[in-house]
Amino acid sequence: MSEEPEPDAPRTLPLDAWHRAHGARMVPFAGYEMPLQYEGIIAEHEWTRTHAGLFDVSHMGQLIVTGDGATEALEALLPADVSSLRPGRIRYSLLLAENGGILDDLMVSNATREGGPSAYYLVVNGATKWDDIAHLREHLPDEITLTHLEDRALLALQGPEAAHALERVMRGVTGGLGFMQATEYDFGELHLGIARSGYTGEDGFEISVAAGQAEQLAGRLCAEIEVKPAGLGARDSLRLEAGLPLYGHDLSPETDPVSAGLEFAISKARRESAGFPGAQRILELLANGAPTRRVGLALEGRMAAREGAPVFAGDTQVGRVTSGGFSPTLGDAIAMAYVDARHAADGTALETEVRGKRLPARVVPMPFVPHRYHRKGAA
Repeated sequence: MSEEPEPDAPRTLPLDAWHRAHGARMVPFAGYEMPLQYEGIIAEHEWTRTHAGLFDVSHMGQLIVTGDGATEALEALLPADVSSLRPGRIRYSLLLAENGGILDDLMVSNATREGGPSAYYLVVNGATKWDDIAHLREHLPDEITLTHLEDRALLALQGPEAAHALERVMRGVTGGLGFMQATEYDFGELHLGIARSGYTGEDGFEISVAAGQAEQLAGRLCAEIEVKPAGLGARDSLRLEAGLPLYGHDLSPETDPVSAGLEFAISKARRESAGFPGAQRILELLANGAPTRRVGLALEGRMAAREGAPVFAGDTQVGRVTSGGFSPTLGDAIAMAYVDARHAADGTALETEVRGKRLPARVVPMPFVPHRYHRKGAA
């Protein structure tokens, strides 16, 4: 039986009925009906910044790559130093085309169990997961097994009080986890995969659970006073403030890791050994610089520059906006854009065009709002 989705109607999430019962406004996104908001985007954004928001990200693809040689097989497709990734550790990486273009960005965790074969857990973007699966199946060696965990849901508990709430529900689960670390946890009959990571810039957790048990878990988490459900709208404004790129908007096959400002995803060891798709082009860009760069833009006022808005230096167009919106935390509009590298320095004065009107914009460092990840050993 084919895994390909039906091309017409959007799929429903395991929590579809739960979202509707909680007053969610549902919209199509990445091939699924997903909650845009419950109380309101700004309210959910601010609640997550101050307490904890629960996001349903079950549209994301959850994959397992197993078999002897899985480490080397993944390093042939990703620029990550997979061989140095210890069990229980997570790394951000990129699925690259042969020309170095970005096919997707993803998280890879070492899920190898003691005495077992090499195993890696990948979380890929919902809008690209079918293409990712096809690409991986085409390029992974025959002896490597790729399993799509279609029967799993994925919930993201995010915010400064996420750990307090989760610890109250599941004693002892949070203390041993730092940012980009993962563990397995049995909670009653629920077998959970828990990662301390997320997409909001806040401390938080992503929890993989059997689809049939997702409603039980969501209800238990939302019973905690710190936790409220939050939708796609708040997730987007939070990730924008955190300076995190969204695939299909800020990243695409036409962008490369250097132009996108993702050089950190290519470790020193992989720069020396190469062996990943597009290595020659990417190493040249690392050495000589990319002609365009992804930058942050601060705009004056609340009027937002949306995706596709042109960016100007004087009368010359030097770039375009890829993500933009109003920042509830800062009280002004912000955006990400790709601009000519000559105009990418922090503090550069530019303009962007919104509804036929030029708005002043200034290049600023990202993140726009500081990250608050929980790093073990940090002060």
